[in-house]
Amino acid sequence: MQLVAAYIAVVLIWSTTPLGIVWSSASVSPSMALLLRMSIALVLGWTIVKLARIDLPWTKQARRFYICSALGVSVGMLFTYIASRSIPSGVISLVFGLSPILSGLFAQKILGEKKFNTSRKWALVLSFLGLVIVCAGKLSGESGAKSIYWLDLVLIFMAVVLFSLSAVLVKQVKIQLHPLASTVGTLIVSMPIFILGWWVLDGNWPISNIQPKSIWSIIYLGVAGSLLGFVAYFYILQRLSASTVSLVTLMTPVLAIFLGSKLNGEVITSSLLVGTVFIMFGLVLYFFGYRLVWPFTNKLLK
Repeated sequence: MQLVAAYIAVVLIWSTTPLGIVWSSASVSPSMALLLRMSIALVLGWTIVKLARIDLPWTKQARRFYICSALGVSVGMLFTYIASRSIPSGVISLVFGLSPILSGLFAQKILGEKKFNTSRKWALVLSFLGLVIVCAGKLSGESGAKSIYWLDLVLIFMAVVLFSLSAVLVKQVKIQLHPLASTVGTLIVSMPIFILGWWVLDGNWPISNIQPKSIWSIIYLGVAGSLLGFVAYFYILQRLSASTVSLVTLMTPVLAIFLGSKLNGEVITSSLLVGTVFIMFGLVLYFFGYRLVWPFTNKLLK
């Protein structure tokens, strides 16, 4: 039951995080919303680590792990929050769904893993074609709005690239860390980036202007999105097969699009639907293509 609960928690937290990002930035600047969220996560995480007497090492390998992890958490999250000003929560989740494929590309160059087989090459083509279809749906409208949208789209894609690169770089570091220790260490290293990002992009502290929706979203993301979700993810990763865990990536974009539509009034356009189908099929082909292609190949050989 604990395993099932952890799996459901990861799916729900990852599905609601994009919407939480959009809501948390509704009445404050994105950089301030991010700083408040990560500050809550750091204080809470540090307290738990100390009370539970969890080892938080600062060896050379540990620092390298924190820095590699912070690449995706700090800069990647900052880009994501900025992009949330015009990118719907469902699209944010959809673009982040490409991270396993991008991680596979980086793993070939950095970790020396095998190159993509035919099914994974097609998965790459279909997924990026789906992303193009989603983006094409925003070609109409005012030029100013389009410019902001395309800039934010570049930022969200860069965020996914950094997140994927960070995940691969972390694999190079040979160290075993408690999930909470790795989270707190990464947040400590990332905090200067969050502060600098807020100072450069905003620099104001309009506490009186924060609406309740933003406050609760920031608290939710600080507690659930930055701590509980991370711990639950590592819990299922250690106990389930990689293919079972990868199903989370397939479910979260669909749920995020549904939640964005029902709770935030985000419009589900035909281009978004078609693009989502392409991306989802690409992910299925990436994770399970060998199961689809191999039986078919065997029949041809016979």
